[in-house]
Amino acid sequence: MTLTPSPPSPPERLSAPLVVEFPFTRSLGPVQSAFLTGLRERTVLGVRTEDGRTLVPPVEYDPETAAELTELVRVAPTGTVTTWAWNPGPRPGQPLATPFAWALVRLDGADTALLHALDAPGPDAVRTGMRVRIRWAAERVGAITDIACFEPYEGEPADTGPAPHTGAFDAPVTGITAPARLDYTYSPGRAQTRYLHGLSERRTVGERCPSCAKVYVPPRGACPTCGVATTDQVEVGPRGTVTTFCIVNIKAKNLDIEVPYVYAHIALDGAGLALHGRIGGIPYDRVRMGLRVEPVWSEDGRYPDHYRPTGEPDADYDTYKELL
Repeated sequence: MTLTPSPPSPPERLSAPLVVEFPFTRSLGPVQSAFLTGLRERTVLGVRTEDGRTLVPPVEYDPETAAELTELVRVAPTGTVTTWAWNPGPRPGQPLATPFAWALVRLDGADTALLHALDAPGPDAVRTGMRVRIRWAAERVGAITDIACFEPYEGEPADTGPAPHTGAFDAPVTGITAPARLDYTYSPGRAQTRYLHGLSERRTVGERCPSCAKVYVPPRGACPTCGVATTDQVEVGPRGTVTTFCIVNIKAKNLDIEVPYVYAHIALDGAGLALHGRIGGIPYDRVRMGLRVEPVWSEDGRYPDHYRPTGEPDADYDTYKELL
């Protein structure tokens, strides 16, 4: 169904804060384990390559030859700034709450530079070639944040080179969880603003490409295939067909949904591609390709909370095979 209303007034300009965050958990190999455990013990370790270079932070394989690297060495906690950029407005979660410089520091004994914060009173106090040293965190747990920051240092480079180190420590760190977070203010464009207004009326509205006739839901304002603007609004659904799906067995933090549950690609009737949605109202092991579903709206009626079976016969594969 194509909507042909009278020329609308410009839609209300929408904006909202958006936060994307997740904990990234990884296990550590012997080299990274030794490096992070060393920071906890106020020891900076690098790794020696076959051609004699010392890499800090250490890596497990030579970036030039791909050879496995295992020879650990200790380097000094002092070094030299090789390049820097001033950060006048620190964001939450950054190393310092006051303005500081992001700096690449080549520690004495190392051949590569380490990126970290440099505490300085202002950009005029920072220069390439300046001497700095590590300021250790008061509490250290085996993470890069055990280096609180770098600070100016008047001393000369150490005469001794990197010293061999076994990498052995008591209670070694074997894994880390690093939080990743991105927060910003999102302002949808013309196409998505109309789409969101449609959802507030419990309607799903896409836009048709005038060239290939594909209906995009959610609309993007332009066809990524043909490169032309999309202006014809098309109401699709509300029912649709499950094209593919996955069973989620890991409970997400702060998400009040019991596992296992099903997340699916759903091709709404009249749409030219599938969108994502959770499937409810049916045991997870009975969800299947071709299942016909309909939306169950959120309590405030602003978006579909999930999709449930309609009770119709399953769709024939040929009707949705191009939307997989």
